[in-house]
Amino acid sequence: MQIPALTDADELVCDVLVIGGGTAGTMAALTAAERGADVLLLEKAHVRHSGALAMGMDGVNNAVVPGRAEPDDYVAEITRANDGIVDQSTVRQTATRGFAMVQRLESYGVKFEKDEHGEYAVRQVHRSGSYVLPMPEGKDVKKVLYRQLRRREMRERIRIENRVMPVRVLTAQGRAVGAVGFHTRTGAFVTVRAGAVILATGACGRLGLPASGYLYGTYENPTNAGDGYAMAYHAGAELTGIECFQINPLIKDYNGPACAYVANPFGGYQVNRHGERFVDSDYWSGQMMAEFTEEVASDRGPVYLKLSHLPEESISALESILHSTERPTRGTFHAGRGHDYRTHDVEMHISEIGLCGGHSASGVRVDDHARTTVPGLYAAGDLACVPHNYMIGAFVFGDLAGADASRRTPYEGELPLDQLEEAHELIYRPLRHPDGPPQPQVEYKLRRFVNDYVAPPKSGARLSLALEAFERMRADIAAMGARTPHELMRCAEVSFIRDCAEMAARASLARTESRWGLYHERLDHPGRDDASWFHHLDLYKSPTGAMEFTARPVAPYLVPVDGLDAVGGPSRRLGEVHPEQVATAGAREAAPMAPRREPAPAGTGDHPGSDADAPATPRLLELLSLAEDEPRLSALTPYLTDSEPTVRRTAVTVLTETVPPGTGPALAAALADPDAGVRAAAAASLRELVETLEPEPALRDALVAALSEADPVARAAALDVLRALRLGDTGLFAASLSDADTGVRIAAVRALVSVDAVGELARAATADPSREVRVALAKALAAVTARPDGATSAGAGPDVVRSALTGLLDDPDALVRAAAYEALGTTGCPAPLAARARTALSEPAWQVRAGAAAALSLAAADLAVPALAKALADPNADVRKAAVTALTRHRAAEGARAALATATTDPDADVRAYAARAR
Repeated sequence: MQIPALTDADELVCDVLVIGGGTAGTMAALTAAERGADVLLLEKAHVRHSGALAMGMDGVNNAVVPGRAEPDDYVAEITRANDGIVDQSTVRQTATRGFAMVQRLESYGVKFEKDEHGEYAVRQVHRSGSYVLPMPEGKDVKKVLYRQLRRREMRERIRIENRVMPVRVLTAQGRAVGAVGFHTRTGAFVTVRAGAVILATGACGRLGLPASGYLYGTYENPTNAGDGYAMAYHAGAELTGIECFQINPLIKDYNGPACAYVANPFGGYQVNRHGERFVDSDYWSGQMMAEFTEEVASDRGPVYLKLSHLPEESISALESILHSTERPTRGTFHAGRGHDYRTHDVEMHISEIGLCGGHSASGVRVDDHARTTVPGLYAAGDLACVPHNYMIGAFVFGDLAGADASRRTPYEGELPLDQLEEAHELIYRPLRHPDGPPQPQVEYKLRRFVNDYVAPPKSGARLSLALEAFERMRADIAAMGARTPHELMRCAEVSFIRDCAEMAARASLARTESRWGLYHERLDHPGRDDASWFHHLDLYKSPTGAMEFTARPVAPYLVPVDGLDAVGGPSRRLGEVHPEQVATAGAREAAPMAPRREPAPAGTGDHPGSDADAPATPRLLELLSLAEDEPRLSALTPYLTDSEPTVRRTAVTVLTETVPPGTGPALAAALADPDAGVRAAAAASLRELVETLEPEPALRDALVAALSEADPVARAAALDVLRALRLGDTGLFAASLSDADTGVRIAAVRALVSVDAVGELARAATADPSREVRVALAKALAAVTARPDGATSAGAGPDVVRSALTGLLDDPDALVRAAAYEALGTTGCPAPLAARARTALSEPAWQVRAGAAAALSLAAADLAVPALAKALADPNADVRKAAVTALTRHRAAEGARAALATATTDPDADVRAYAARAR
């Protein structure tokens, strides 16, 4: 196929755009239309048979039917199942609105099992609460819903576009205004202008690789590749709980669940190979999965769903349900192996990992009306983080989203061109190199890395390796080839899977504890840490494009739960989470050596030692033992003030690993320790933890005090942390410009940049005796000038900056002059300075020549272009590259274009590439 032009888009307009025609999306469209909105429903497959309900449903897992269960009991159960990390206000919506939704679905024609008296036949599957409502005829659920969409009154309000796949939500003026995608049969480019956008694209089922190795042999619907997770992230919405994976027991060698929810009421149950029940967990949760996995791996495995003991009538009833709904191929699978429930129990195994709000807690952050953190953008169903929401919760939140979104009218401004261009490139890039690596190979490699490095049990080292792998995979994904619209769809899905894999790895690395059983088991942080981590972990895309995190305390509960207490409070910004050092095994500086021990003197039971043997002291062993219990600061304080430096250094290490409340001030106080090793450890720890520390007054006071310490390591660290946490001001930072240590003065320069202290930086520019500091000052002046908002300190405008840089142009050191010229390429290069830059193109030092070329990028073209064209003959390739880059800024001039044309034959590959791209 040919790549359609960006301007040839098919533009659609609606009040409410619903993306995804499954459970939540169908209900959202119906509700919004009933409220009077003009609705557009986009589905990359066909609404008649799309989504997780495509082949029906065998039962409802969370029906709170009056007289059989209470909403508050259900909320409490879900809270316990999620170790307390829930927003009860959202879970309560499902609990209180679920029964009305069951009745609404029943009015549509969906069948739920009832007893002889016409009452709902709710079953008790868990050890507390009766919430499971069977659907013996649930195979037709999606057909019933499609029938509703095609009713005459709905057709007038709901436009369905099948085979259209959105890839990005469009945002403008701080809100969602539409979407952009393509037709998966024709390849046409499609844009949508909307008043509100509802994402209902389901779980990220194609994340981990199934044990079978089949890309689409997943537990979840394999068409759900994380589309909505990626679209919400790139639109600026917060996602939460992404470290809490979905993992389920399933039939061995078959991609379907064993359906214990259905079998248990008939008398089926899970057993090990000895026929023993082994599940202690009271709810289908990560803890249950942990118990299941441990049993499979033990000598008591494998694990079975035991059915062979059941009477004929029970087995026949189970066959009629399990072989006709949700996974109709199940009967064929068993028959192919010669297995019958009467003679064989069903061997079970564990599924690959996925992201899913409906079965665990991984999703887009929503409030109790399905609103995300981006105005006008909603999320519902398995995509939304409403833990254990299941089918009824998907319908409830689809209804809530449709109702709230129906109040909006279409956006009337211009659709954002930069976002359209980015989406166009994402969609059609594979057509530019059709012989590139095929999508199945790239996807297999990506998901194999997920299994190798991200699947539980997790560790910091493996998660860090995962991040390296996923970063490399960007290039593999960009190189994928395609020839048809269908292949374009699959390639786009791989980009979504990669985004979700990075989110899963970074979120898992950020939460330094173990929680939710198997869903988030950290081998290097095996304990649950409620003191630090009784929080939601929210991730979002920062304005710079980095993935950043916030730890958000759990809101006070609406329903009290014994043993759990949510008190709310301020969020803790974590910022970007960086991987651990995994390039080498251990320290790079020395080869590994076993500790040497001298033989003990005859008749004694201990070894003679020197100071190097201090770590073996009982006091230190006591401290290391304490570290395993995630100690509070009060327990570590005696070790931080111990008379032995080795103990104090180790206490700093333990404090850094456990990070109890009060860690920041304690580490800052350690900057005044009499031992240089302790001070260095405290400085390193403060820098490591700076994004997680609370910017509290006690921390500021301790850091300010450290600025008077004799150790420059302590002073520089104090400045860095004061800067990063925004705890300092111009006066405080400027005082350190006169520090005796070069490193401290450079830290002061960086700190002054953070507060836009242009005047102080300009005054110090030529006065510092150190070349390194003067270079840093030149770069700093460029940095404050280049701020997007153009902010500078009062009375310090461009003239002040240029005057300071002019002084640096006369510096005796070539590297300082080079930095000053390069800065002019950011701050501006008026005629007098441009003349100096032209002359500097003849200086002996190549660094100065390269800097001068950079300066001329902002000079007048009539002066700059001839000089830069001449510089293309410079013997140094870096100078020629700088000249090409500068000429790119002048390519409107004919002379610049001619010069760039000559540079395309340069002997240096970099110079040729930059020149070719510039043309």
